Amino acid sequence: MRIAWQGGARLGLVLVAGAAFFLSACAEDVRGSAPVSTAPVIAPGRPGEEARTLSPAEAATAVPSPSVNAADVRYVQDMIVHHRQALDMTALVPARASSPKLKALADRIHDVQEPEIRAMTTWLDQERLPRPDHHASHEGMPGMASPEQMNALRAASGAAFDSLFLQLMVAHHEGAITMATTVLTEGSHLTVEQWATDVIAEQTAEIRRMREMQGT
Repeated sequence: MRIAWQGGARLGLVLVAGAAFFLSACAEDVRGSAPVSTAPVIAPGRPGEEARTLSPAEAATAVPSPSVNAADVRYVQDMIVHHRQALDMTALVPARASSPKLKALADRIHDVQEPEIRAMTTWLDQERLPRPDHHASHEGMPGMASPEQMNALRAASGAAFDSLFLQLMVAHHEGAITMATTVLTEGSHLTVEQWATDVIAEQTAEIRRMREMQGT
């Protein structure tokens, strides 16, 4: 009898264990059967690039992180300084330029870049990051006019001013595009990426207009 009881106990344990395994497997099946999207995701390309079709797995890792890294901070602080010089240059236009087209272009540059400075400054404040000083050094910053070049622009007028303004502003815009392209590769914040994308699109179009005005 004792042997038979032990055998029955073993059988009972086996049945209980089997039932537990069966229920666990069913639960896994239910969880595993939840619908998973297999629809492709269209990822817009950056300026000059075509859109790409991403699988759901690729899409999950394709969206940049909303966190801020050092490249984001450097870009925003430097671009504020960069934009400020562009506004200094456009402020000279009304009294010194002779071309109506150049005056209209300068107005557009001012109307685009002044709000961008405000937005970037507000972003730095919200992220508790320091604003760049108004006299911050721009040594090594792409496209920035030197003090000598700015003095020459202030001293010029008429056609000579127009020619020098276009020369300096084309270089200035090309520098901004270089900075924006770099942060698209090295940065991680979505807002900063959008600003950089906008800068590339806006200033590429303005370079094209300025080269037409230069006749090149």
